[in-house]
Amino acid sequence: MTIVEQPRQFCALSGQQTILAIERAIPIVHAGPGCSSMLFGGLAMSNGFQGSGYAGGGTIPSTNTTEREVVFGGADRLRDVIEGALKVLDADLFVVLTGCTADLIGDDVGQVVGAFQQRGVPIAHASTGGFRGSTCFGHETVIHALIEQILEPAPATIPGLVNVWSVIPYKDTFWAGNLRAIRELLEGIGLEANILFGHDSGGLGAWRRIPAAQFNLVVSPWVGLSIAEGLQSAFGTPYFHAPVLPIGAVESSRFLREVGAFAGVDSQKIEAFVAAQESRFYHYLDRAADFFLEARWDLPDRFVNIADSFYTLGISRFLVNELGFLPGHQFITDDPPERHRPALTAGLAQLADHVSADVTYSNDGGEIARTLRAQTRSDQRPIVFGTSWDRDIARELRGYCVSVNLPITDRLVLDRAYAGYAGGLRLIEDMYAAVLSRQQ
Repeated sequence: MTIVEQPRQFCALSGQQTILAIERAIPIVHAGPGCSSMLFGGLAMSNGFQGSGYAGGGTIPSTNTTEREVVFGGADRLRDVIEGALKVLDADLFVVLTGCTADLIGDDVGQVVGAFQQRGVPIAHASTGGFRGSTCFGHETVIHALIEQILEPAPATIPGLVNVWSVIPYKDTFWAGNLRAIRELLEGIGLEANILFGHDSGGLGAWRRIPAAQFNLVVSPWVGLSIAEGLQSAFGTPYFHAPVLPIGAVESSRFLREVGAFAGVDSQKIEAFVAAQESRFYHYLDRAADFFLEARWDLPDRFVNIADSFYTLGISRFLVNELGFLPGHQFITDDPPERHRPALTAGLAQLADHVSADVTYSNDGGEIARTLRAQTRSDQRPIVFGTSWDRDIARELRGYCVSVNLPITDRLVLDRAYAGYAGGLRLIEDMYAAVLSRQQ
């Protein structure tokens, strides 16, 4: 048996938060008592205090299965809970998610949900027993289920419409702001972003437009790729993969040029938008030159990421190519499948000319801390981009910590974003706030 200290992942049932991120959608959890509330506490409250939203937290209907359902089956109990939810909750979409108990005893959830679907109820289901995988698995499983059960072929393609698959809602503490930033980048070059999650995203109506998109855009090292591949198989929709989260001017401009070229956007329109955004970005960066050149504090000399691959690669590219920082050892905590790891390792090995970083794939806080102690010299002062747990090891190494990954209990996060041009400025502000606050 392997004991993991300070794990940074939850189980597949946390797909409930993916449903909650869809406007006016409500999950119905067919699982044991406490499963749903514990996931809400970890993914929402202990992760930037994101709150319950429209119908999260204690509002989520649950069968709270006990020994009786294990022995006699829980189908009747699930049917009653769905009937009750339809009477008291106002939603455009319900999604039944199974926990470990239901999946182990083999309840025929599809048959129960199918009867409601035949009545015209907007409802779907997904098998998300916790033992099946992590939050990333649960997120993709839920989306695949929705694609299979609620989408129909579109009569025509809408030119310029782009489905965006990127950060995992709630798991990424900054998901709402990051998705807004990606939308603004795409709209800046004349594309229409179908974001699908978060405020003013369109709810079920936006999901029904998915088959009509010109293409699918995956902004992530690996999460979302299977979704884009599935949509290509089901509806013939091509996809573009942008593996690096665009943070700051260099990566955001590269992102816009590559996506724009794939979409067939006029290059002059792209360059005009890029020029305006870079002018603003570098204006503020130039304004900070006095601080960068004259500061006498003990500034960090290496950076370390202890985060999902999404942030580890994006932050590393930004700090090396925009601010001239050198990388220390990097840690990827979202357990990417083996087939995606060579590309991630290569990306960190080629951050810039003659600048590379070694990487450890681990979700174990104890292993991460031991490796950091061994890799950090006594005369070094690292800045760690990690979780609230990592503040202790950063302090032990006389360094600094910026919480950017689950769990985050030292920050209230509303719509903050690190993606895009403005996101790079926010990251600079946050990292130097961590440095300066230790000097007071």
